[in-house]
Amino acid sequence: MAEIYDIAILGAGPAGISAAIYAARARLNTLWLDRQFAQGGQILNTYEVDNYPGLPGISGMDLGEAMGDHAAKLGIEPVRENVLSVENAEGSGSEKIIRTKKHEYRARTVILACGASHRRLNIPGEEEFSGMGVSYCATCDGAFFRDKTAVVIGGGNMALEDAIFLSRICQKVYVVHRRDEFRGDQILQDSLNTCENVEIIWDSVAVEVQGTESVTGLKIRNVKNDSESVIRTDGVFIAVGLVPNTERFQELVVLDKGGYIIAGEEGITQTPGVFAAGDIRTKKLRQVVTAVADGANAVASAQHYLMTNK
Repeated sequence: MAEIYDIAILGAGPAGISAAIYAARARLNTLWLDRQFAQGGQILNTYEVDNYPGLPGISGMDLGEAMGDHAAKLGIEPVRENVLSVENAEGSGSEKIIRTKKHEYRARTVILACGASHRRLNIPGEEEFSGMGVSYCATCDGAFFRDKTAVVIGGGNMALEDAIFLSRICQKVYVVHRRDEFRGDQILQDSLNTCENVEIIWDSVAVEVQGTESVTGLKIRNVKNDSESVIRTDGVFIAVGLVPNTERFQELVVLDKGGYIIAGEEGITQTPGVFAAGDIRTKKLRQVVTAVADGANAVASAQHYLMTNK
């Protein structure tokens, strides 16, 4: 008979790692699945994490590695498999079936901590030049544009962080934002304002990525007067937010209009035995510190569920 785990944790970002640590400390029979080789999720793409308590200025890669090492010291590491689906097992009470390409697992509870992916603009040229000048990760690809020109699209924390990072590498950086003010943290705005090689283009949206073998320009449109112009650039970095990775779970849990799993601070979803943690759930603040708290809360909720549904 197949092994039935107490808890299955899907994802190895800060929320998933935190959940794994708490599950290991609780001595729960735990299955931990993630398709990525390195642990840390979105923070691996962050040049500098300056708001995680006790570790100011740590790089995202170092923070993800430290978190993963903490879990490993407790004897738990993720199994490298891509989860295809999760569903309720028929005639088995509260068991869930987790299917991957290679295996089928069973668990009494599941924590969904699969995070989110970069949102796309879906404009002409974006897909065509992806990897040839179009990027969604400045810290991953910024080095390819050393002493060149780059455009960052967006106005939130991600866009501001990318622009600041690129300003240290590129000769010139443009920031294109559809509004007349940023929505990112003021400390990031202040830092960006000190970057002499950064030019901000307000009230504008990207219309088309241009190029031949690689990116040569970005056509933009002013949203107030509809005038169009082209920025000559070697790279386009798109930082317009995230899309929750919930497509595989649409039949399992209830989602809001944005595709996020409806769950409160305790991680409890409307599906018994299924919990959500991190960027994947409904919440106002999506930060490393809130994701870590989510992972701990989800395990506590799962433990309570296991004790009351024996």
